[in-house]
Amino acid sequence: MCRLSPSDAFENVQAAHAVEQVDQPAVVDGRVYAGSDSGYVYALDVETGCVHWSFQARSGVRTAMSVGPLKSGGSRTGSRRRAVYFADASGNVYALDADTGEQLWSDRPEPHPLTRITGAPALYDGRLYVPISSGEESAGGQPNYPCCTFRGSVVAYDAVTGKRLWMGYTIPTPPAPTKKTSIGTQLYGPSGSAIWSAVTIDPKRKLLYVATGDAYSHPDDGSSDAIIAFELKTGRRAWVRQVLKGDVWLTACAQQNPKSETCPENMGPDFDFGANPILRRMPNGKDVIIAGQKSGIAWAFDPDRKGEILWQQRVGRGSSTGGVQFGPAADDQYGYFANSDQPLGREAGGLTALALATGEKVWSVRPGCPAEGACAPAQSAAVTVIPGVVFSGSLDGMMRAYATKDGALLWEYNSVRDYTTVNGVQGRGGMINGPGPVVANGLFFLNSGYAAIGGNAPGNVLLAFEPER
Repeated sequence: MCRLSPSDAFENVQAAHAVEQVDQPAVVDGRVYAGSDSGYVYALDVETGCVHWSFQARSGVRTAMSVGPLKSGGSRTGSRRRAVYFADASGNVYALDADTGEQLWSDRPEPHPLTRITGAPALYDGRLYVPISSGEESAGGQPNYPCCTFRGSVVAYDAVTGKRLWMGYTIPTPPAPTKKTSIGTQLYGPSGSAIWSAVTIDPKRKLLYVATGDAYSHPDDGSSDAIIAFELKTGRRAWVRQVLKGDVWLTACAQQNPKSETCPENMGPDFDFGANPILRRMPNGKDVIIAGQKSGIAWAFDPDRKGEILWQQRVGRGSSTGGVQFGPAADDQYGYFANSDQPLGREAGGLTALALATGEKVWSVRPGCPAEGACAPAQSAAVTVIPGVVFSGSLDGMMRAYATKDGALLWEYNSVRDYTTVNGVQGRGGMINGPGPVVANGLFFLNSGYAAIGGNAPGNVLLAFEPER
């Protein structure tokens, strides 16, 4: 059993745990559950960072952990028995015993070879809802690759048994052959509309909402760059609201000159939704769905009018690595949208608060850069909000806390440094990207070192902070 000593503390860092790049942790009953890009999932002690158990998944884990009581027929199967749910980069879904790490069940719902899962599973009323994405966006565009045959989906499970209940596709019809290239490579469409982010549950309307990515091939069927509602019970698509038509984009095609014949004739800007929709109750008592797009536009949709657009507001310039990347946050008054705009270099970044009811800008702040020295102010990581405070990190490893009422800077911390970690592994902070921080039980948990996208400052620490006294 490891314990902290005074030499383990760094300013107001309570503990540092060295692991590979990790996903957003979940904090439940004195434990911190987190996955890593090595495929290990850990149950850590919330006070010490010591490992209670670890589990090796089949590939890297980028989804957040979902933790809940095991229920069957409306009753719990044990007095305190809980399960941890997550998925890996190869498209496998897992349920583990939260106390022991024992695998309860596992399934790979989508047979496509390039399937991956990056959005957190959602646990609700005895069911687990899992969003499905894909790596075909990177494979497409190669001269011999038959682009493209993947389509995004959501799969529903019985959370206790792992029985598959339904699977709903973002694109209702399977891809069909379209044309062949001069060397005989068969092309297919429509395809794409992957779901990169978590599912949002709406118990009132008995729906779930997802945000989709770009299309991989023509024709555009209207499901890419969209918010889609599925029925919780059946998986039937209830409505679709597309905000950008014709955004057909492949990674290889953006990098090739001249382009392969397997590339789309007209490339889109890659303005997909990389973050999940947020359902909130506005001050006037009505509900609203808000979402941020890589175009740099924040959107609000009416859940009672099949996603009718209520307002839109620009918070960034937008690009394939710009705009709103990993997710905004919202309280009952405002939505908080962090802006990447990484290609702008030292002029990148920014955090904007918008009124939920109108989309009006309440305040906007930028982290800025020192007059000299390296600086990467792009804010692509997800945002976290608690009453009175909103947290947003930047690619240069800075984490900042702002006042929700006016954007005033309350606290900042540079995570790029060496750490003496509680598990004895050399730790180093790096970029803040991907998942946002977690606040639970008076503690603040921060991943530092996520360099998988657009980064050159990798790190390997999960930091636990406590308030200064």
